Amino acid sequence: MVHDPSARDDEYLSEDVLSTLGDEPTRTIIETLSEPMTATELSEACDIPQSTMYRKLDQLTEASLVTESTQIRESGQHTTRYELDFDEIAVQLSEEHTLTTKIDRPARESTADQRLEELWAQIREGT
Repeated sequence: MVHDPSARDDEYLSEDVLSTLGDEPTRTIIETLSEPMTATELSEACDIPQSTMYRKLDQLTEASLVTESTQIRESGQHTTRYELDFDEIAVQLSEEHTLTTKIDRPARESTADQRLEELWAQIREGT
């Protein structure tokens, strides 16, 4: 599932983020994602079965911790790459004694290629 970064507001459900971070395989994926990688590359690097990898990447994407981008190749084939979508996560206890998360995002400018990738991902999701 492709997460639309333009629709994101930075008030995330702490439960989703904390649940995702509480899972050892998702933490392994986060620790491995030093650069954009495909699910296959991550599966091999993390020693996680590919079917499990896709579920974990969906979980990370839904929690807005990882973004997907589609790389269109000259051959017409495309591949999906995943990358971290945060620089820092802080967990805070409010005065009402509820846990909240604050996520610092990297500053990104959208290039024409990235906008085309996002459009392609939206078209692919609609089919």
